[in-house]
Amino acid sequence: MNILELRSIRKYYATQKAVDDISFSIEKGSIFGLLGPNGAGKTTLLRMITGIFYPDEGEIIFSDKKFDPLNDNRFIGYMPEERGLYKKMKIGEQALYLAQLKGLSKSDAMEKIKYWFVRLGMESWWNKKVEDLSKGMSQKLQFVTTVIHEPKLVILDEPFSGLDPLNANLIKDEIFELAKKGSTVIFSTHRMEQVEEICDHIVLVNQGKKILDGTVANIKQQYKENLFRLQLSQAVANITSPSFEVVKQDGMQLIVRIHENTPSNEVLQYFINQNVTIEAFNEILPSLNEVFIRLVEGTKATRQFQTVAV
Repeated sequence: MNILELRSIRKYYATQKAVDDISFSIEKGSIFGLLGPNGAGKTTLLRMITGIFYPDEGEIIFSDKKFDPLNDNRFIGYMPEERGLYKKMKIGEQALYLAQLKGLSKSDAMEKIKYWFVRLGMESWWNKKVEDLSKGMSQKLQFVTTVIHEPKLVILDEPFSGLDPLNANLIKDEIFELAKKGSTVIFSTHRMEQVEEICDHIVLVNQGKKILDGTVANIKQQYKENLFRLQLSQAVANITSPSFEVVKQDGMQLIVRIHENTPSNEVLQYFINQNVTIEAFNEILPSLNEVFIRLVEGTKATRQFQTVAV
């Protein structure tokens, strides 16, 4: 079941197409990665999903009906990359104020604030001012104010910015917990290793267009290059085979590319015939960072070619 669908969404600024005919859907309870380089259209998409901007064309479906920003916004928690905290306000008062803006009663808000402050180690912060917090501490407060009303859809834009590894792991665990409890999370970041670890499904946008849409596992399979790493019991010289080519050799470790439609067993058989023991044999899948760079650079080259051709 999908909690959110974008159907042929377009958004223009003067002559610029910030978002150009983008469609995708997000399953309820999933952790969804929205990725792209700077200026790709991610922030515009997020602002349309939260009702800050309206699309010029297309429609947004939220919980099986047309998105109504005025009414549906109470089911959404948005943590933007540009933080929106009141610097002179005390932290406890600010959390209470923002929770009540999201529709919680004062008593419910106090109960949930205490829960989250204890959970994230913020008990002693109540009377501190935001301006006295480090960037990482501000991140934790912003996260709490985003999720305190238990939204159906949580949007996190660079949530780990400024966090040390310990607190980054703390927030990461809370993201998994939110999904486990039924919230859907849209996660936007430039850190591809975090995406691989956290997200079920991703969409990659560049120059206003969607250029990739799929699960992390399927994307890595789609862009693999038939590369395998072998650890041998001894070094082997003059390796030649019609089944594969050696891409790199470092003593007893090899990286080989198996030719298309060739069973990997033929590689193993080659070394068995050489009386060499294979101690490890692993397929090398591309990282999301490698796929990201390949696709974004490819899009850029295509656009440059089209400009020259015109």
